[in-house]
Amino acid sequence: MIGFQIRQRARAVDAAVVERYRQLPVANVSDVMSRMFAGGAQLRPMHDGTVMGGPAVTVRCRPGDNLMVHKALEVAQAGDVIVVDAGGDLTNAIIGEIMVAYAKKRGLAGIVIHGAIRDSAVIRRGDFPVFAAGVTHRGPYKDGPGEINVPISLGGMVIEPGDLMIGDADGLLCVSFDDVEHIYRETAKKHAIEEQTLADIDAGAYDASWVDARLKALGAAP
Repeated sequence: MIGFQIRQRARAVDAAVVERYRQLPVANVSDVMSRMFAGGAQLRPMHDGTVMGGPAVTVRCRPGDNLMVHKALEVAQAGDVIVVDAGGDLTNAIIGEIMVAYAKKRGLAGIVIHGAIRDSAVIRRGDFPVFAAGVTHRGPYKDGPGEINVPISLGGMVIEPGDLMIGDADGLLCVSFDDVEHIYRETAKKHAIEEQTLADIDAGAYDASWVDARLKALGAAP
């Protein structure tokens, strides 16, 4: 039934892929993905900054209602990230301290809420990754409708069940299941180049000649 359905995931990125991505900055992954994909700058880390990574369990719910998010906590497996499209509405919180504690106890890897949370002071002190768009004290309803493991979109970023979700202090990003290997290889290369650049700066050997070369190419060189 459309509006009330719970699907099974057909596939999911594995733990080895997740661990490799956890060693890379989200910003580097974003650069390799042409800086075209993001869940929106309003989705910020609400926890202590611990890096997040895991396959997505997706949830679409009515703004202000968390019935299917509770069910997703039961459906999700250890290492999963629950990703909730709550319409970006900040009127009612979708999760709070109790649901976060339960998610952590079950071994989940994080929760993303395109909406609001509450009990933010407790969540902020904790190391369980929570990304959300805002905070409110007003609690949720539990009437539905909602859907689990369907395609969703957060700020134009499409997420399929089982896709890789990553997040750090800069924000969060989805890497599609089919692209994880290619994107990882290219990101690892970019990260190595940036590490060398930092080493060059530290050694006083940084070459900034590219700036004038770029200006010349644009017809703006002095």
